[in-house]
Amino acid sequence: MINELDFKILDWIQQNCRNEVMDFIMPKVTFLGNLGLLWIVVSVIFLMIKKHRKCGITLSFGLVFSFLAVNVIMKNLIARSRPCWINDDIEMLIAIPRDYSFPSGHTLFGFLAAVIIISYDKRFGIPAFLIAFAIAFSRMYLYVHFPSDVLAGMILGIAIGIFSVLVMKKIMLRYEEKKLTSIAG
Repeated sequence: MINELDFKILDWIQQNCRNEVMDFIMPKVTFLGNLGLLWIVVSVIFLMIKKHRKCGITLSFGLVFSFLAVNVIMKNLIARSRPCWINDDIEMLIAIPRDYSFPSGHTLFGFLAAVIIISYDKRFGIPAFLIAFAIAFSRMYLYVHFPSDVLAGMILGIAIGIFSVLVMKKIMLRYEEKKLTSIAG
């Protein structure tokens, strides 16, 4: 039943949203999420700026944790085929991915990053969410993920993002307390 609904949504996108402009833009949007590289670059930039270093540390932790938990373990355990593997009638605008579909890693990394960034600075968090939504839509537009893959990526990204913020803030607080204790003692 979920596969049927997933294909209905994907088919609707193909029939109602496909056009030359979107065909040009969507591969570029999805490229932003490849291997989480955009978010890795953002975390490195934040690590280099003292004011944003805590956000960079948290983002780095979240990206590594989610990569291992989801891309390495979960995707291979679930082993869900991609829509483009099942229905090869759709003209592909990007190379067909070789890894499994569930959940969408592009979406997960985008929403994880957006949650972490907005928890530290709303000015950067809001654009991060807009980018995450655009990347998530691009995965369906490009026919490489089912809507349920994308939804799961959103939910997991938000959950792991919140978890990362809570864990890292607790660790950083303990570190600062120990630092103050060693200075005082």
